[in-house]
Amino acid sequence: MKLSFNSVFSLFLVFSFQLTSCAQPQKSTENKQEPIQKEEPKTIKTGADRTTAYLPLLKNKNIAIVANQTSVLQVLQRAEVAPNIMGSKMVQHHLVDYLHNYEGINVQKVFAPEHGFRGKADAGEAIADGKDIKTGIPIISLYGKNKKPSPEQLNEIDVVVFDIQDVGARFYTYISTLHYVMEACAEANIPVILLDRPNPNGHYIDGPMLEPEHTSFVGMHPIPVVYGMTIGEYGRMINGEKWLANEAKCDLTVITLENYTHQSTYSLPIKPSPNLPNDVSINLYPSLCFFEGTNVSAGRGTDKQFQIYGSPYLEKTGFSFTPQPNEGAKHPKYKGELCFGEDLSTHNRLTNLDLSWLKKAYEQSPKKDFFNAFFTKLAGTKKLQEQIEQGLSEKEIKASWQQGLNDFKKVREEYLLYE
Repeated sequence: MKLSFNSVFSLFLVFSFQLTSCAQPQKSTENKQEPIQKEEPKTIKTGADRTTAYLPLLKNKNIAIVANQTSVLQVLQRAEVAPNIMGSKMVQHHLVDYLHNYEGINVQKVFAPEHGFRGKADAGEAIADGKDIKTGIPIISLYGKNKKPSPEQLNEIDVVVFDIQDVGARFYTYISTLHYVMEACAEANIPVILLDRPNPNGHYIDGPMLEPEHTSFVGMHPIPVVYGMTIGEYGRMINGEKWLANEAKCDLTVITLENYTHQSTYSLPIKPSPNLPNDVSINLYPSLCFFEGTNVSAGRGTDKQFQIYGSPYLEKTGFSFTPQPNEGAKHPKYKGELCFGEDLSTHNRLTNLDLSWLKKAYEQSPKKDFFNAFFTKLAGTKKLQEQIEQGLSEKEIKASWQQGLNDFKKVREEYLLYE
């Protein structure tokens, strides 16, 4: 087929236009950056929050609950958000109230640890048995002379539920209460369901190892001061290391956390005891609690408990405080006396045990009266006091812990439930 001159010329123009168009620079998308979408951190769910994991285990059972003011859970509840419109919101319930009102679960008694069921008693204060005003359920103290549930107290109990917020320090007595509850239940062939909670000091491991000759209720096991485990993981270690009397083994079920790692930051919604009022005090507690075994106040009787330290004997600095009786400290050290020291309430989050304040206070105080017998129980060894008295540096002292810490970390690995 022959093409006319006009047809050929038209094809030439079209072809030329296409070549010109192809040669035009195109807008590049290579360097175009999409906005970075930050992934919101997932909310940590406690063992208590995970009701579907443990309610079936309690159905038609007589149960006892080891609990205090921290034993709460979030429950999704329908609510009226506007006239004729229904929505839902998370509502906080105490575990005892929640289970008491749950059909088919019979809560027979509550066991309360140090500081009592409502968490208002002084450290070391004897707690009387009683009844919960709200539910009428009997409350049995596990502090004082009765630290371990008796066979009579466990009579006709099918399951024990343990739900208490720990803070990850060896001398905080809730892990000692866990030991005795597990031991009593092992002897009575009663299973324990432990509702796990985050460890706010779970991000590091540090301190001297407890020596067996210094075992007490503020230190029952050969672990460092800061052990980096949740209370659920710790319960597994108690079983696995055969620390219960006669190497008994408790039938233990841990209801695990969701969205938690040992490096997670976790702000406690309820203070775990009267003298740990906030995140700063909880973080400083492992380092400042050593002052409980000295003539220095750690702030009891103030509103900055375990965030300050001082005594009348320290150098007069720009900071001072005067302890007075308050909730959790009816008879504080140096009641009504002016104390000098340091305010640490704005200190950065610690990732290790800090001995600098203890050493500084020792150097400024009358030496013969600085330590008391409780210090060795807190340290779990006599060596720490001796090292401070000898003037060893913090680096030298910590070097003496390393072998024990390394050995502990290897044992700890076996019982971890989280990264």
